[in-house]
Amino acid sequence: MNNILKSFFIAIFPVIALYFAVDSVVHLINHGISYRYIGRLLIASTIALLFILIFIKPVARMDANPKTYTIPIAIGFLISMVYGGIIEQDIQGSLPSTGLFLGWVLYIKWYSTFQDRKINSIIKVGDPLPELKLQDTEKNKVSTSKFIGNPSIFLFYRGNWCPLCMAQIKEIAGQYKELEKRNANMVLISPQPHGHTRSLSKKFDLSFNFLVDPDNRVAKQLQIFSKNGLPMGFQVLGYGNDTVMPTVIITDKTGKIIFADLTNNYRIRPEPETFLKILDSYQ
Repeated sequence: MNNILKSFFIAIFPVIALYFAVDSVVHLINHGISYRYIGRLLIASTIALLFILIFIKPVARMDANPKTYTIPIAIGFLISMVYGGIIEQDIQGSLPSTGLFLGWVLYIKWYSTFQDRKINSIIKVGDPLPELKLQDTEKNKVSTSKFIGNPSIFLFYRGNWCPLCMAQIKEIAGQYKELEKRNANMVLISPQPHGHTRSLSKKFDLSFNFLVDPDNRVAKQLQIFSKNGLPMGFQVLGYGNDTVMPTVIITDKTGKIIFADLTNNYRIRPEPETFLKILDSYQ
């Protein structure tokens, strides 16, 4: 139920923010200066800008509390409530600003976070990685035992629809030569349809292993399954409702787990340099 609410929230919240940003501009043009609308515009436009930039200029990671956005949102809220609500004596007219501000708090503190993943009992540093049964882009069966003999980086990503995931993969692709020097297998795993994974592999055209986890069977096996984790609306692009929580596992050449990143926040992910340092420490 929690993920269903998140799915609806992330589909609706940016649209609401964009609507109020446009509405505030129109009101200020037609009716002149109004502090409650100035504050509302600052909040709404900041929120809308974040989501626009996430898709047109994606980054691989953000702070848990991105102050660059939180500060103007907080200032806009104060302007709307203090000047608009108290000085202009229109508390009711400032309610949209309150709703937008609370929506931002929900996005930062609720939507962006996963359950406490420290309780994961399968992915443990020092333990061997369980045998995982996956498929390549042509639906051929692939077992992770094939990667034993060289160190391996297993990156579980949510799908091509996730801009942060795509930015993270682009970062890793930029370190291709360094990974090659270390004889490391790069294994990218997603539950998305094979066609989407095939297009991603063609886009990067590297000797990475682009694999598919049908029905999230491996995600469930590793306790990194995210039921109803897909934002509402992306189903029309062929994605399933369920997905995987972003996860990175590094194994040594024997298949033993030497590093695991089970982030509790989808906006916080390790940098590729971290992977290289881990690989170097186990050479």
